[in-house]
Amino acid sequence: MTNFIPIFPLNIVVFPGEQLNLHIFEPKYKQLIKECFLQKKMFGIPTVLKGNMGETGTAVEILSIEKEHENGEMDIKTLGIKLFKVLEIIKEIPDKLYSGAIVTYPENIERGIEKKMKMILEEVRHFHDLLEVNKEYKKTDDMLCTYDIAHHVGMSLEQEYEFATLLREDQRQEYIQRHLKKIIPTIEELKNLKKRIQMNGHFRKLSIEDID
Repeated sequence: MTNFIPIFPLNIVVFPGEQLNLHIFEPKYKQLIKECFLQKKMFGIPTVLKGNMGETGTAVEILSIEKEHENGEMDIKTLGIKLFKVLEIIKEIPDKLYSGAIVTYPENIERGIEKKMKMILEEVRHFHDLLEVNKEYKKTDDMLCTYDIAHHVGMSLEQEYEFATLLREDQRQEYIQRHLKKIIPTIEELKNLKKRIQMNGHFRKLSIEDID
């Protein structure tokens, strides 16, 4: 199924189920938000990478306009609904300041491997312990999916975008697991290096076994 939606390109990746707060200040996007809110329509957030707009994005709905400032700027809350692929950009729309796109909504398989997700969550928590950060989720472990943790595993914007193009949960699980297997040993080595640096100059009790 194809559909036309207004678009709001940003240099972020938004995932289905993600709540995103935005401050709207540009005239074209103030118009977009007001119209979508009144008409209860979704708009699309395609990801911008290195100045170029990617073909993958997420359609979001506006949950609320939290505040309207005197100058017309707005603080809004949105929710990611579903992924889309851009088929065609419509740069000029009659009587509109914003652009739009013809998009299609690909099938997205959201059920993954339960056992693997448990392993991933253990690795994520180990990762956070190494960084000495505390991350609490609003869902119980059995309800969490990869979209819920993707922003919290240290991926770059490019990696997050590549991750967003995956349309099966088991593929997304594998992607995060591979990423953690690469990054965790690096952080562990940095932690050990920090300890060695801190020990420099201290009195240390050292011994060497007898060498023939």
